[in-house]
Amino acid sequence: MTRSILIAFCLFFWVGRACALDIPVDLHGFWETRVGSRLQNDSHQRRVSLAETRLQLDLASEQDWATLRIRTDLSLDDVNRTRSVDLEEGDGIVDLREANLIIYPTDFLDLKVGRQVLTWGTGDLLFLNDLFPKDWRSFLIGRDEEYLKAPSDAVKASFFLDLFNLDLVYTPRFDPDRYIRGERISYWSDLAGKIVGQNRVVDAAVPNDWFSNDEWAVRLYKNFRGYEAALYGYDGYWKSPGGMDPDTGRATFPRLSVLGASLRGTLLKGIGNLEAAYYYSGDDASGTDPFTRNSEIRFLAGYEQELIKDLTLGIQYYLERILHHDRYLKTLPQGVPARDEERHVLTSRLTWLLMNQNLTLSLFVFYSPSDSDLYLRPKASYKIDDYWTIEAGGNIFFRENDSTFYGQFHTNNNIYMGLRLGF
Repeated sequence: MTRSILIAFCLFFWVGRACALDIPVDLHGFWETRVGSRLQNDSHQRRVSLAETRLQLDLASEQDWATLRIRTDLSLDDVNRTRSVDLEEGDGIVDLREANLIIYPTDFLDLKVGRQVLTWGTGDLLFLNDLFPKDWRSFLIGRDEEYLKAPSDAVKASFFLDLFNLDLVYTPRFDPDRYIRGERISYWSDLAGKIVGQNRVVDAAVPNDWFSNDEWAVRLYKNFRGYEAALYGYDGYWKSPGGMDPDTGRATFPRLSVLGASLRGTLLKGIGNLEAAYYYSGDDASGTDPFTRNSEIRFLAGYEQELIKDLTLGIQYYLERILHHDRYLKTLPQGVPARDEERHVLTSRLTWLLMNQNLTLSLFVFYSPSDSDLYLRPKASYKIDDYWTIEAGGNIFFRENDSTFYGQFHTNNNIYMGLRLGF
């Protein structure tokens, strides 16, 4: 938290000096309020799932040699009533989304230093080679989709070369996901053998030593004939807890290295994409440690096309295959539900623009035939005028078993509404 507060203070001071020296500073943002409710009782959570108001301020100052940006949220949350600021978790009255400086030392190199939101890969709400932090709590309670991406405190170097482009990201201290812990969203616990929530909040040992618990991510990409091909690499840790210390019962973040590739471009009348990744679980290379996730292979294929004017359909197939599954089964503790060797997920996103594109109706569906669970994300958004937007949606889960990936959240079925004023 201290590092981000220091960065923010220095950059706000820089903005103040810029204004005093008549250097242009652009300011825009929004104010919004959102409310949501569970559709059923959950003995571990409040019926109200979302009740907050927030003001986002986005400041930017551009010069020929550099760009400074600060984007921060000031919020009051009636569900999580803590007022103490935790910039790593996004809790409290301040959530610093970005505070960075982009420097242009040469024509072929950009350097971005500070807090930033990073993303790459080709998936639509499915992430293989994007190993930057996600905020799964915001995603499941009905905040705007932009909040799925959590910020990183990192240095990013972008090289623009003749043969290819290269992005290199260094995070000096591990930035985990804002993962499901139980304090707001109930989840399946293997230890308890049931769904738990505030009665069993996850206690995790997060690697947090500067420069020793660091992360590296690299992307090499090139565009040719309407296609973008990319190679990826990552070295760090599982972004959400991927293990457990049997002596203390605390969740852990084992070592993780990832190699991957993707291809995206025109296909038939739409856009197609392929992506694959190999997850090497460094703390359990042999797959014999029952308290650490096995290595995996992941694959994604997608296609998007406009069916008729203003009606677009996107579909995806995702595969997650556990390596050394036979060893995993042999070491699985008695009573813990076994994961299938292969997990399959099908998704579809249907988007319909109406009323001169002021009304947007969308439905995103996650369906896993291997887990027999389903996750629906319906949403309607209406742009009242150039400033005001109203939105309503939901997060709906169906399952056969409580222990599956989407099924564990069925007590979190919720609907929400939001009103936003942009400026």
